[in-house]
Amino acid sequence: MILISQCLQKIPANISCPEFCKEITDFIASQYFHNQLDIKKLTLHPEERATASAIIYNNHRKEIWMIGDCQCLVDNQLYNNDKLYENRIAQKRVQLIKSGLTPQKAREVIEPDLIQAMLEGQNKHYSVIDGFPICENNIKIVSTVNSHQIVLASDGYPFLKNTLKESESLLEQQLKNDPQNIRTFIATKGLMPGNKSFDDRSYIRFFI
Repeated sequence: MILISQCLQKIPANISCPEFCKEITDFIASQYFHNQLDIKKLTLHPEERATASAIIYNNHRKEIWMIGDCQCLVDNQLYNNDKLYENRIAQKRVQLIKSGLTPQKAREVIEPDLIQAMLEGQNKHYSVIDGFPICENNIKIVSTVNSHQIVLASDGYPFLKNTLKESESLLEQQLKNDPQNIRTFIATKGLMPGNKSFDDRSYIRFFI
């Protein structure tokens, strides 16, 4: 995310989403070369790449760009950009746990599925920022023309609301009542020992 932030500070305000995709791809690719990483290996193994999702608000164009799995609220309207394959794998994990496997073992069982999905789909069937050409067909662009309130968030909030307090409260309930994410919210992972939540999270609300 530091690299993405550095790139955003250098690009013009009126840049389009396709132009940004090229800029950020070239920027991260340059870091691979600078650090003398094995490009051939990274090409064959997307799971080894520096990978990030991003949700960006362009005030000049009045657009939200959703690259990867992220979510937003625009005047109470929810938009998300989930990876389609994750639901199938998450459901498999649910069934494994319900059949008696521990959450740790169930995660181990689905890990090959997650890696295979990356090999087959990363920047082919879903978009991600990783220093390789971004699959622009799966970027969601949301117009904010005539909108007033915007919330941008990562997918670490299972139930996104118009305030951080509400979103955190619902997350707390989820962690208390369904910490393994197999009932009220289905995911490929649950709360692990030593962690405060099942995923990293970020949240920002602003008015335009």
